[in-house]
Amino acid sequence: MKRLLAFAVIAFGWLAQAAADSLPLSNLRLPPGFEIEEFARVPNARQMALGKSHLFVGSMREGKVCAVPLEGERRPRVVAEGLQLPVGVAFRDGDLYVSAVSRILRLRDIEARLAAPPRPEVVSEAFPGDTHHGWKFIAFGPDGRLYVPVGAPCNICAPDPDRYAVITRLDVASGKTGVVARGVRNTVGFDWHPATGELWFTDNGRDWLGDDAPPDELNRLAKPGQHFGYPHCHGRAIADPEFGKGRRCADFVPPVQELGAHVASLGMRFYSGKQFPARYRNAVFIAEHGSWNRSKKAGYRVSVVRLDGNRAVGYEPFVTGWQQGESAWGRPADVLVMPDGSLLVSDDHAGAIYRVVYRGR
Repeated sequence: MKRLLAFAVIAFGWLAQAAADSLPLSNLRLPPGFEIEEFARVPNARQMALGKSHLFVGSMREGKVCAVPLEGERRPRVVAEGLQLPVGVAFRDGDLYVSAVSRILRLRDIEARLAAPPRPEVVSEAFPGDTHHGWKFIAFGPDGRLYVPVGAPCNICAPDPDRYAVITRLDVASGKTGVVARGVRNTVGFDWHPATGELWFTDNGRDWLGDDAPPDELNRLAKPGQHFGYPHCHGRAIADPEFGKGRRCADFVPPVQELGAHVASLGMRFYSGKQFPARYRNAVFIAEHGSWNRSKKAGYRVSVVRLDGNRAVGYEPFVTGWQQGESAWGRPADVLVMPDGSLLVSDDHAGAIYRVVYRGR
């Protein structure tokens, strides 16, 4: 009897742990024909970058970078740890690049050295050390440069315009940097249009102007040096009550699409695959991480902006259900299109990566 009781206790504990570890994917809602599944578990998963045989994942709270095998058991392996806010990861020519606030680091020939990862080497220390908006999404552009944003070191202020609220690009060979976009409060997601090669990016609006203002933004850089309004103007035409005096919002580049206020739009990617229906070709998928100070929560979803050329013709939810009432069990942080056309979504709150596939009606 004691043995049976002991077995029952162990079994109950195992089932309880399994239930705690399971993700409530049945709560997630997608358009007809789409399905979502668990791809991997990665603690505090933020930006994703695709290698040849592994998916690389940065983190914020963990201070770690992980590699997830694309084939077989998708158990993450730590390839770097003890780093400062290593949110951003980028893979190029066999090397993994990692953002760590003021530094860009490189792990050479990473996929051949996973059993004994190399010590990260410093590529650049050219960036400010502020941790307020100091975590960085990074990516290589069509020009071979590594694009590195520097957010405003505040909610709203007028910092040095050559060092803050900018998007820069870094020549990883020489270490030289240059500014390509200004007036960008805090972008944590960008990509290049598959047809035009132009840089598009999300930008997080300032706080404390109310629940419904200002909007987050989806922007397009038509030429280097353009200014997108921060700290003077927000959205298309909201002058800042402190820093907008004497400024015309019409003098700055307006967003292609105003996103929801305080939704915390982070990672974004153009849909370059062929698995999804034609209406999603070259559309922009955005991970909306979710509001932190809105009286009623907003975001906590993946949205999609459909385009006609450079004009937005639709902004709508794509995956919802992480938010249940005024609580949320997950927070999308990044999206990534896979070679087969499926879409990965990272979730730093649930510590998971999901895969969205289209199976038709």
